Amino acid sequence: MITLKLGHGLDVNHSVHKAMVRMGEVLKEKSDGTMQVEIYPSQQLGTERECLELLQIGSLDMTKVSSGVMENFAPKMKFFGLPFLFRDKAHSFEILDGPIGKELLNDGEKYWLKGLGYYDAGSRSFYTKETPINNPEGLSGLKIRVMESVTAVDMVRALGGSPTPISWGELYTALQQGVVDGAENNPPSFYLSKHYEVCKYYSLDEHTMLPDVLIIGTQAWNRLSEMQQQWLKESVDESIGYQRKLWAEAEAEALKQVQKGGVTVIRPDKEPFMQKVAKLYEGYKDDPEIYELIKEIQGSQ
Repeated sequence: MITLKLGHGLDVNHSVHKAMVRMGEVLKEKSDGTMQVEIYPSQQLGTERECLELLQIGSLDMTKVSSGVMENFAPKMKFFGLPFLFRDKAHSFEILDGPIGKELLNDGEKYWLKGLGYYDAGSRSFYTKETPINNPEGLSGLKIRVMESVTAVDMVRALGGSPTPISWGELYTALQQGVVDGAENNPPSFYLSKHYEVCKYYSLDEHTMLPDVLIIGTQAWNRLSEMQQQWLKESVDESIGYQRKLWAEAEAEALKQVQKGGVTVIRPDKEPFMQKVAKLYEGYKDDPEIYELIKEIQGSQ
């Protein structure tokens, strides 16, 4: 029996956790009970970054990270964090499931990390305690929590905010105590984290569509036979389709519940935000490989 240990930071009610459970069930079935996945949710084994480091030394087999964190290990992935890169959800799936997405999954192999697929993490938007964000000016001077991602830091700065990296697990307290004035994330994360208890304004500017990436350490991957690798990939693919359906439902439910909890949901005009961050794209001109990828994505129909 091969047991793959998978650690991640999400709540067990999250669609990505449920999808991983489904992946484990499918894998067990495909392998006639010779393979299984043991899941440790809710940061039991550490933060996203700590889990990645455990993968690199072979102490953990699999984890889920935001592509925002992954950019530190797979540099090409950093453009996923560029605001307003994808036209809409269909466009993002087309890219992620196509040749560009597949190529990027292998970009971290020199750091002993191999991507297996992308889970939908929706669109990230700003939520704040006291100031409604109706336009970029609303962010001026506000301390906004961001992931440990250079692109996220640059984006918040371009919009006039003050980016503050804080780990996800510490964010509720940081918001409560006023260490930061707000954060940015997708609706289910905003809801399940209970951040809506503290932040009463949610501005759906939908600036980035950063997918979650399911990662396996190359040590664990190389231990598997070709057939076992195939079973795992098929199980992951099946779980991705399942998760995307769950995600769409979770997103609608989260928006309904936070509004019940007293949150004002704002749908601002995206154009002023897009204009403010346009210069971030120019920063990639010095990196022809990534700049070409960006142009390819923007040009794809």
